Amino acid sequence: MTFHQPQKLKTIADLIGSKFVGSEDFEVLGTNEIHMVRPGDIVFVNHPKYYDKALNSAATIILIDKEVECPEGKALLVSEDPFGDFNKINTHFTRIYNFTEELHDVEIGEGTKIHRTAVIGNNVTIGKNTLIFPNVVIGDRTVIGDNVIIQSNTVLGGDAFYYRKLNGNFDRLISVGNVIIENNVEIGNGCTIDRGVTDSTVIGEGSVLDNQIQIGHDTVIGKKCLIASQVGIAGCCVIGNEVTLWGQVGIASGNKIADGSVILGKTGVNRDLEKGTYIGMFAEDFKTYLKKEVKLRNLK
Repeated sequence: MTFHQPQKLKTIADLIGSKFVGSEDFEVLGTNEIHMVRPGDIVFVNHPKYYDKALNSAATIILIDKEVECPEGKALLVSEDPFGDFNKINTHFTRIYNFTEELHDVEIGEGTKIHRTAVIGNNVTIGKNTLIFPNVVIGDRTVIGDNVIIQSNTVLGGDAFYYRKLNGNFDRLISVGNVIIENNVEIGNGCTIDRGVTDSTVIGEGSVLDNQIQIGHDTVIGKKCLIASQVGIAGCCVIGNEVTLWGQVGIASGNKIADGSVILGKTGVNRDLEKGTYIGMFAEDFKTYLKKEVKLRNLK
């Protein structure tokens, strides 16, 4: 999330009641989770296992639960509860409505048709000649391009599936990002595309999604991808251009798939993949898989 205007380190520290390490005028541009951080961002970390990753990331302000040596050119916000304070910062700069108020700050392009049963949140932009079918739900801050088709019962901009366990219960990391649907995208029935935690979940231009597809927070789908029914993509994945994902493919969080790849039905992806065709529980190269199957069948 990028703030509407840059903030000072002391301003953020005062907001959450934390100690800070660094100049009180150190510039803060926004917040992001660890997979998405850029210079000027705040990233939070609340476990020693991930200290080094956060401290050495692109983020220049680290919201941390212990005072440690601060890397040169960076700043620290020392907090007893980085997770909770990250939520506090995000919701201070981005108001969460969750359809409880109808402000209808919506821009709709010429030639767009929206069924009367569709539900649209606040600060939504929809381009030209787009079709929104019955019972579609479009969450706050969603951006939809031109010539897009969104079929019935699809939900754009639901909350990210991102929790910690606190006192025996699950505590949500509040999502203040959005969903961006680029031009000429088609989305089938019953799909769910979660908004980013602090950034954008993106469906690239010309991509086509079948029915009943789940796409997690902050995932970026490239241009002209073809995604079949019941595919599940976790958060913070990067799917290249012209990738084909066949039915019931599952992709674990934070993985990248190279341009032009084909992932065959029911394949599980738990690592980054170079360009190729893959199959199987652990995304095995398809030709290698076939050779192995021939050898196994020829065993006597």
